[in-house]
Amino acid sequence: MIRPCRNADEQRPHGAPKSRRCRGNRWGLVLLASLAGCAVGPDFKPPAPPEVQHYTREPLPAQAPAGGAAPQIFDSALDVPARWWTVFGSQRLDELVEQALVANPTIASAEAALKIAQENVVAQRGFFYPTVQAQYSPSRQRNAVGTIAPTLASNVPVYSLYTAQLSISYAPDVFGLNRRQVESLVAQEEQERDQLRAARVTLANNVVAAAMQRAMLKAQVQATQSIIAAEADALSRLKKQFETGYAGRLDVAAQEAALAQAESSLPPLQRQLEQTRDLLSALVRNDPSQALPEIGLDEFTLPQALPLSLPSRLVEQRPDVRAAMEQLHAATAQFGVATADLLPQLAINATYGGVSTSPGDMFRPDNIFWSLVGSATQTLFDGGTLLARRRAAEAGVGQALAQYKTTVVEALQNVADTLYALDTDSRALQAAVRGEDAARISLDLTRKQVETGYANYLALLSAEQTYQQAVLVLLQARGTWLGDTAALFQALGGGWWNSADPPTLQARPADEQPLSVR
Repeated sequence: MIRPCRNADEQRPHGAPKSRRCRGNRWGLVLLASLAGCAVGPDFKPPAPPEVQHYTREPLPAQAPAGGAAPQIFDSALDVPARWWTVFGSQRLDELVEQALVANPTIASAEAALKIAQENVVAQRGFFYPTVQAQYSPSRQRNAVGTIAPTLASNVPVYSLYTAQLSISYAPDVFGLNRRQVESLVAQEEQERDQLRAARVTLANNVVAAAMQRAMLKAQVQATQSIIAAEADALSRLKKQFETGYAGRLDVAAQEAALAQAESSLPPLQRQLEQTRDLLSALVRNDPSQALPEIGLDEFTLPQALPLSLPSRLVEQRPDVRAAMEQLHAATAQFGVATADLLPQLAINATYGGVSTSPGDMFRPDNIFWSLVGSATQTLFDGGTLLARRRAAEAGVGQALAQYKTTVVEALQNVADTLYALDTDSRALQAAVRGEDAARISLDLTRKQVETGYANYLALLSAEQTYQQAVLVLLQARGTWLGDTAALFQALGGGWWNSADPPTLQARPADEQPLSVR
């Protein structure tokens, strides 16, 4: 994980005595150390990828039957596209996602945070260079000549004095304090960049999930309204039959109960639908009152082939894992900063200027002044403050490492949960399709039996209720599978590395074979 910077003795040429390195100009050693670029503290090394080959405990089916549609397969040779939401085949969904990525303030906030981190890096790198300041100071003065010697050689008590000077200060980064500080800020910049990527991936997934949820709820509301209309019509016909003596009061009461039950199921669905519409409007246009184009559930197409990255590659793709790694990098660099604080701090200051009672004479040879001062400061006693800060920074590295490992485990769990969800979704949809087919056949046969007098109206009512419930279950199963398919793309990182700003990723082996879902 971390390795210490080599000390001077380890860098000593073979056979050279130590005493020889202690002689000579010490400032030359300082310059040599500065040019060598050695920074105290640990050098960061990215953690090794997880030593796992599978996401699930037991192998899952490589193909997920889509209820009569083409099978859905998982292939590790496929990569996640940058605009992964386009695989669902809905142009209106694509437009919603693109609008959200442009208009949502969450993205603007993440971009601003990245800009702050970038400017902090630039500001810290400025300490590698000398600070140059120019100063001009005119003044009008009068000396007390009774007891104090006059300031000017001319003994004039009232005079104007003009001073101009150029000051240069420089702190050589001998022990790498500033280099470690810059390293930490660069890691924080990368962390903010990954946070921006995560925000974009999360926003896109939220829009897709909300659009699919709205489509599913809309279909369920429409189906429920059709059920209510059919139940009301059946009740009307049954009441007429009751009035003419062809139906009993029990049949009428049962139909009234069925209608009331159907009507009571509609308001919760309508509430969920409106809330989902508000959510989608807020994500896309930042205004829940704005209308959005309607997308039907049939407009979405389940992709037949889904990517499935290897676990070792997942840690390179997931923005949250990358952000946790950069947090560890920053903590490691801060440990180097705390270590460098324990060592001498060097500084060089130079001043050049002129002073005169006349602005035009400030830089005459006899009015010029200059100074060159070098200093080395070593803290000898501070009550243990610097040592405590170093121990705290070391503990911070351990904390960041633990957080990184936790993030990796959660990422693997996220993918595993999504794969299990897709596996159960496929079986649930398959069962829902079979249930809808069986309920429709049963309803058709019951209607024929009622027409021929072999079944009563209660049997028909039961068959209708069973079929209507099967339709709702089928809609729910389709919407759930669509949502979990979209969740897989987010779980795998969202494909940001295939966008216009790709990071450096390890090359994919040419002979990498499709991975069975496990």
